Amino acid sequence: MTYKLKLSNFEGPLDLLLHLIKLNEVDIYDIPISTITDQYIAYLEMMKELDLDIASEFLVMAATLMEIKSRMLLPTQEGEEEQEEDPRFELIEQILEYRKYKDLASHLDEKASRERDIYQRDFRESADTETGEPMFDVSLFELLQAFKRVLEYATVEPFREITLEDVSIEEKMEELRKKLREKNNMLLDEIFEGGVKTKALLIATFLALLELIRLKEVAARQAKLFDEIRLFLLPKEGDSQVS
Repeated sequence: MTYKLKLSNFEGPLDLLLHLIKLNEVDIYDIPISTITDQYIAYLEMMKELDLDIASEFLVMAATLMEIKSRMLLPTQEGEEEQEEDPRFELIEQILEYRKYKDLASHLDEKASRERDIYQRDFRESADTETGEPMFDVSLFELLQAFKRVLEYATVEPFREITLEDVSIEEKMEELRKKLREKNNMLLDEIFEGGVKTKALLIATFLALLELIRLKEVAARQAKLFDEIRLFLLPKEGDSQVS
């Protein structure tokens, strides 16, 4: 069975760019376009390998990045430096505007969450299990980054290679539900432990996780940026949340 998950249910190309800027710890006003473009394309290749349904906006942004990269590689004639506008200018403006929107949305979400806490108990599963500090939702691209590391430990079947068509995503989803019901929360790496770790099985498990996150059955959170990712089983709608 082929399984496709639309990326539009998660984040868009500007979210990926913001993720790469944070990952590389670079100045948003002086983006190393060659490095960011290469990493952006690498993420698209990984999404393609996962058979994710890549929205056209991601491909448009890839083309834009490649165009900017090629323009910046062109030799500059003497006297033209001051006259020519930085090829990255429009992209930087777009990223800054989008970041402003994201920060505002995040602020409103935090405000709504604080108001809910007046009437609801503070869930332990939303806090770091060791420090008790609050945890924050992670992006799709942070999940992809962590999964890329997991793939490095994939094994190969000695007799027959298992393909994604041989694996039921729905069964993997139910396996994850069962594990999380038993443990309440667990590290991302833990869901890939045990049994054979073929590439197809790892991918199927990851796709099952993305679907559970999309359905708001599971939340992926971390205490700080690029920290370890912990998964939480969310209460079903209608469940009592008041202590």
